[in-house]
Amino acid sequence: MSCRRRSADGSRLSAADTAVDRIAVQPWMSEAPARAVLAALGGEGRFVGGCVRDALLGRAIGDVDIATPLAPEEVIRRLQVAKIKAVPTGLAHGTVTAVVPPRHFEITTLRRDVETDGRHARVAFTADWAADAARRDFTMNALFLAADGNLFDPVGGLADLRAGRVRFVGDAATRIREDVLRLLRFYRFYAHYGKGEADGAARAACRALAHLLPSLSGERVAGETLKLLGAPDPLPSLLMMVEDGVLAVLLPEARRLDRLASLLPLEPALDPLRRLGALIAGDPSALAERLRLSNEQRARLLALATPPWPVDLAGDDRTQRRALHRLGAALYRDLVLLGAAETGARDRLPALLALAAEWHPLVFPLRGRDVTALGVPAGKEVGRLLAELEQWWEGGDFRADRRQCLAELKRRLGRN
Repeated sequence: MSCRRRSADGSRLSAADTAVDRIAVQPWMSEAPARAVLAALGGEGRFVGGCVRDALLGRAIGDVDIATPLAPEEVIRRLQVAKIKAVPTGLAHGTVTAVVPPRHFEITTLRRDVETDGRHARVAFTADWAADAARRDFTMNALFLAADGNLFDPVGGLADLRAGRVRFVGDAATRIREDVLRLLRFYRFYAHYGKGEADGAARAACRALAHLLPSLSGERVAGETLKLLGAPDPLPSLLMMVEDGVLAVLLPEARRLDRLASLLPLEPALDPLRRLGALIAGDPSALAERLRLSNEQRARLLALATPPWPVDLAGDDRTQRRALHRLGAALYRDLVLLGAAETGARDRLPALLALAAEWHPLVFPLRGRDVTALGVPAGKEVGRLLAELEQWWEGGDFRADRRQCLAELKRRLGRN
């Protein structure tokens, strides 16, 4: 419902000062934690960012961010008076986190940029909602929502959101120069929210400024890349990145869009890191280092590129069980999916994925102490014998129990 108003002198109020629409109050807006935080702010707060964007699209709500004209110190004081835990997570940028289990609320004071260097901004606090909206990246991220459902739209973000139009606030090149990460965010947001032809001005700015991407930290690039790959279908954005000369600068190893395209319809559930593995050609070691991936992510990406045990999609169930034992169900499932995407051999895919889903890890029945108990000195010979016995056990499709494994050990030691 329209809520446009005029001031007392008859002039039209800006969209930052008057609601342009109203939505029904949703459960996340009226739940006890949100009510407690907004009450502590004395009505001086509006929801902003992703929670507003997703609420308008009927999507699940994740993090809840709140904007306020109150200074950070005043936010902390009011939260403490209300006995709400306040964490000064980013005071220099005006951000305080309010903790009301099970939710965390990031409360940020309205800001305007004073100075930017492409990675960080020096800000000044303000009480001007329009000024805060003008410094944001995309119009759909500059929507403010009051607790009563009134929607404030200073820069035309509502129409853009509904049209699936990812558009920078103001001049695209200026926004990108303020924070180069916004260049990647454009493609990521298009992957999640875009429809139809992407904004021409935004793409032109991204093409012109792609050379700035190496200034970003590996962690920031990794975060945006994995979020983009977490979209239901990231291919249109990736193809745009190729056309715009962005992907070659960002991820020169990402040359297997064909394999990723084949993988997408096969996935039982989307997985950004598996998708990255499908996209990458060659050894991903340098990429993992450049993106500062966690040890777990790095190990997984390397295993996808160079499996520690082969997976034969055409092999019988006995072959698959041996691969499952060696790889574990998660890595086996990844390799089966990548193998099917690579070769096009999809007929057995449902059966192989079912095997992985039903797999329970098996433990080889013998330990080193079983070998030393038979008189073999501790050392390399113990490890060699155990490895040979485990291969024998695997070759028998894991049927031998502990008694049978001990009998085989004794036979090999000539103790029978």
